[in-house]
Amino acid sequence: MRRAAEVLESLRRHRATWRIVIGSATAGLVLAAVAVALTGPWDSGRRAAERAHAAEADTRRDPSGADAGVTVPGAVSVLDPLDGTAPEYTAEAVRRVLGPALTDGALGDGTTAAVVDLTTGETLYADHATTGRAPASTVKIITAVTALNALGPDHRLATTVRWDEDGGRVFLVGGGDPTLTADDLTDLAERTAAALADRGAGRVRVAYDTSLYRGGGERHPIGVNDNIAAITPLMVNEGRTDGSSHGPAPRADDPAAEAADAFADALATAGARVGGDPADRKAPDDAEELAVVRSAPLSSLVERMLTDSDNDLAEALGRHTALAGGERADFEGLGRAMSAQLDDLGLAHDGARLVDASGLDRDGRLTAELLTRALATAADPGRPELRSALTGLPVAGFTGTLASRYGDEGADGSGVVRAKTGTLTGVNTLAGTAGTPDGRVLAFAFLAADTTDPDAAEAALDRAAGALAGCGCG
Repeated sequence: MRRAAEVLESLRRHRATWRIVIGSATAGLVLAAVAVALTGPWDSGRRAAERAHAAEADTRRDPSGADAGVTVPGAVSVLDPLDGTAPEYTAEAVRRVLGPALTDGALGDGTTAAVVDLTTGETLYADHATTGRAPASTVKIITAVTALNALGPDHRLATTVRWDEDGGRVFLVGGGDPTLTADDLTDLAERTAAALADRGAGRVRVAYDTSLYRGGGERHPIGVNDNIAAITPLMVNEGRTDGSSHGPAPRADDPAAEAADAFADALATAGARVGGDPADRKAPDDAEELAVVRSAPLSSLVERMLTDSDNDLAEALGRHTALAGGERADFEGLGRAMSAQLDDLGLAHDGARLVDASGLDRDGRLTAELLTRALATAADPGRPELRSALTGLPVAGFTGTLASRYGDEGADGSGVVRAKTGTLTGVNTLAGTAGTPDGRVLAFAFLAADTTDPDAAEAALDRAAGALAGCGCG
């Protein structure tokens, strides 16, 4: 109850910014988060309303693909747009509030930073904002906006089963969906077994097709690591072997092969006659499709990626962006494709170097200016297709990677800061939005390098974002 009381007090202090507001072209888009914590519409990064709608439509289970156009509606307005009467903030006032917060010694050798008013688009703070720094997981903001721009919020990732009658072989074809579950495999197997029976098929062999990417299981440059599985277009539950759904976990050595083994077992259980071990090979172009299972819409996948800082999902979305842009689905291809999407969005990316989609590679570089401009673009009322790049941001003190931060009683920013975190050894970053007491929302990005105490650095960044959230900078 004490936590609820703190939230209500935060509501009183931030009365104009505690819901998602889709404003007019004049008012812009105002975002804040306390209603999310109070009404509980989140479940592992996915809006519960969307989950219920998707379950009702049952779009993941349809074998025909006829309902591929069914979409999950985005968030709707719940408050009237701001009327534009809140005082405009000044750069001098923001500098007075934020400057001292970013000089904390815990932030290492200087912090690059930028702040943009989402109502006016004005840059209110810039400190080496065009200098490239290792972004860690804040790069997922760029992954989100580029994937949404390339593919659209309703795009779904499809895992299919195909039948080569001449070869007597069933192919499980990876569609680059790391959210594929064991239940999905069972569903595919049952429908495949029924389709084989209808065709009078006898004994069949099973193969699995990983050709959508480069085949096999490409490793991230960090190597074998609990933070990410081998990157392959076919895996079940991100190759996790401990039953977890997010966070670091032990991973299968060969996620695609393990998925194929599980599918073959499920196919046999469903009544098909299966012989031999699954083989890794490409399905013939003329193989008949027997069954398909589709992911949640891309908007929901983006929310999950951002809320949980899901590295496997980030790399998958980067590769789908590459494929949409005619590039190879590998690290080089996704870097070129994401850069091309930034160009299409009108986002200058001088000083940036996109080497992965997850931020695990410390050779990547982003600028604070690019991150804030990407957030401002996602907030543009004329670009509703990018909205989940904002609604997926963790809520300070309540969801995702910010759930355990901003927890002190009366902490500035609790419930009204939404931000993507980033952490590597010696790197601490934070980028997102902060709602202020008089109804403005500020996009910010802080990139700290050469930090030596990650906990102290995180606390310093949280205080900086909290200072923005408490800013009366008009």
